[in-house]
Amino acid sequence: MNDVLSRIEALAKSAPRRLAFAEGDDERVIRAAAILAAEGAAQVSLVAEPGVARATAGRAGVSLEGVTLLDPAAADRVAATRAALGRAGVSDDDAARFSRDPLYQAARLVGAGEMDCFVAGASRTTADVVRSALRLIGLREGISAVSSFFLMVIPGHGGAPPRPLVFADCGVIPHPTAPQLAEIGCLAGDHFERLVGETPRVAFLSFSTLGSAEHAKVDKVREAVSLARARRPERLFEGELQADAALDPGVAARKAQGSPVAGRANVLIFPDLDSGNIGYKLVQRLAGAAAYGPILQGLRRQANDLSRGCTADDIVQVATIACALAGAPVSA
Repeated sequence: MNDVLSRIEALAKSAPRRLAFAEGDDERVIRAAAILAAEGAAQVSLVAEPGVARATAGRAGVSLEGVTLLDPAAADRVAATRAALGRAGVSDDDAARFSRDPLYQAARLVGAGEMDCFVAGASRTTADVVRSALRLIGLREGISAVSSFFLMVIPGHGGAPPRPLVFADCGVIPHPTAPQLAEIGCLAGDHFERLVGETPRVAFLSFSTLGSAEHAKVDKVREAVSLARARRPERLFEGELQADAALDPGVAARKAQGSPVAGRANVLIFPDLDSGNIGYKLVQRLAGAAAYGPILQGLRRQANDLSRGCTADDIVQVATIACALAGAPVSA
C-alpha cells in the first residue's frame, strides 16, 4: 500500500465511522463490507434482506461477523424513510416505492445522523446514488450543487513515489457554470488537503494558458478562477491553464512563469464532464493510475458513488475515503 492510502486508512481507523452499504446481493460489496469490519476501519452496516445478504456471503466465501444487517422490510425503517421523502417533497406514490429501497434507506440513515456515510453504486447508477443523497442528505450550507472528484494515484517511475492528484468534476455536472466550477475547485482543494496532507495547488484547465486563446469557454474558466480566489483567498488557484502547463515545470516556465501552481498542480479542475470523464479514464488506462471515486462533494454528510466496474478492493478504498472524510471540516 502506498503512503497516500496508508494515511487515508489511518485517518479512517483513528475514529471508525458508521458506514452503510445498500447492495446486499452484490458479492463485491459483501466482500468489502467483511474486510472493512474485520480491519476495524468502520462500524459497518448493510441495509439488505438478511437471507439475501447471508446467501451472497456464502457464495463469496466470507463471513458477515462484525457487519450489522438492517432489514429494509422493517416497518419502522420503511415509515421513517417514507416520512423523510415526504418532507423532501417527493410524491406519495414515489415515497411509498422508494421507502422500501435499501439505497434510499441508507441515505435516510445518513441524513438523520444515524450513520456517518454511505457507499453505493456497484450495481446502481450514479444518478440513483446522487438522487437519493440529494433528497435525504441534502446540500451543505452555502453549496449550490453536488459534484464529485476522483483521487488519482499515478505510479512512480525511476524510484519516485506514487503521485496523488485530485480530478474534478468527472462524474456529476455535465456543463458546470463558472460559479459551479469555482465551487468545485474550492471543495476539491479541501478534500485533497484532508486526504493527502499537502497544500493543494488547484489548476483550472482549458485549451488556453493565461490568455493564449480567446473563446467563451476560456472566459468561463477565467471567471471561475476569479470567483474561487474571492471565495477562498488563502488557497492557491491558477487558470486558465493547459494540462501540460499545469503539470510540467518545464512547460510552466515558458507558459506561466512565476505561477505558484503551474508545473506543480495537484488538483485539476476540468471545464466540463466530457473532459473530466475522458481525462481520468485515459490516465487510468494508459498510465496505470489507480482511480478512486467518484467521491461526492457538497453534501451535508458524506456519500460516495462507485463505478459499476469496481472490484471489492476498489470498494474498500472508496469506503475508507468516505470514512476519512466523514465529519471532516470543509469550507464552502
